[in-house]
Amino acid sequence: MARVGTGVRAVGAVLVAALGISLAGCSSTGGKRAEDARKAAAAQGKAAVNTPRWTFAMVTHSGEGDSFWDIVRSGAEQAAAKDNINFLYSNSDEGQQQARLVDTAIDKKVDGIVVTLAKPDALKAAVARAEKAGIPVITVNSGSAESKEFGALTHVGQDETIAGEAVGDTLNERGRHKALCILHEQGNVGHEQRCAGAKSRFKGEMENLYVEGTNMPSVRSAIGAKLQADSSIDTVVTLGAPFADAAIQAGRDAGSKAEIDTFDLNAKVAGALKDGTLGFAVDQQPYLQGYQAVDLFWLYKYNANALGGGRPVLTGPQIITKDQAPALEDYAKRGTR
Repeated sequence: MARVGTGVRAVGAVLVAALGISLAGCSSTGGKRAEDARKAAAAQGKAAVNTPRWTFAMVTHSGEGDSFWDIVRSGAEQAAAKDNINFLYSNSDEGQQQARLVDTAIDKKVDGIVVTLAKPDALKAAVARAEKAGIPVITVNSGSAESKEFGALTHVGQDETIAGEAVGDTLNERGRHKALCILHEQGNVGHEQRCAGAKSRFKGEMENLYVEGTNMPSVRSAIGAKLQADSSIDTVVTLGAPFADAAIQAGRDAGSKAEIDTFDLNAKVAGALKDGTLGFAVDQQPYLQGYQAVDLFWLYKYNANALGGGRPVLTGPQIITKDQAPALEDYAKRGTR
């Protein structure tokens, strides 16, 4: 695949505009407000087809209150509304529990299962059980390397190694020399691939720092301590939008001038890019991941269509800098970027 350089390659939010969708913004903290926003967004959708009301389940590795997964879910629910789909969503950040949720979907005899493979070893047997039951599977977001091996129809998301390589190249172009890559979820193979990809292309020195992602004060403290101990660190790369703000605060606490860069985009990140607080963000278009996964299942059930030709359907990476942030800020505020 061609290497991804700096700059936005395509603005995925055009898809939303083309469909004439007006979504209520998702809460950045999850919970009831996010749930209400998702329901309101889905209610604005109108079935555009008269095909059977199939049932698709999505089972993700999201923890509770994760704003990234609010966006994925919004896209999936909007596509489900358009496609006359009964959509079921469940999640757990524990691999074995996620596998049990896949089993629950199998027991319900759903027509298709969308699943993330952040911890592929824990999900392999569950995916096999789905296929044995005659239920097709599409993987999304995590697990591009394992998707085909596990027998999934296709994978929708970004290749995490390619995304990491894009970060390494961008750091080189920005003249950085020593970087920290912040891993906030132990056992997430996609996160490891991001840092490894960045390190493989970065001409400077890159070190991984593992933090407790469920404890944001601890994340801030750990990053701050590292920056205080080593003033030569000129870059911190976080692997999720919520952790970018913690890194910014940690840098201030430590009196560090290190640039903060991040994977993923949300309204706060877009604002920080716009004012120069963040250097760049890597957008993998989560709304598109959810929307496309459901739409691909509908196409498969209706017309035996498939995309990708045996390769992942890539939704990223896109490198977003201060110059591009204003064009995406409104989409991020409403919760679709």
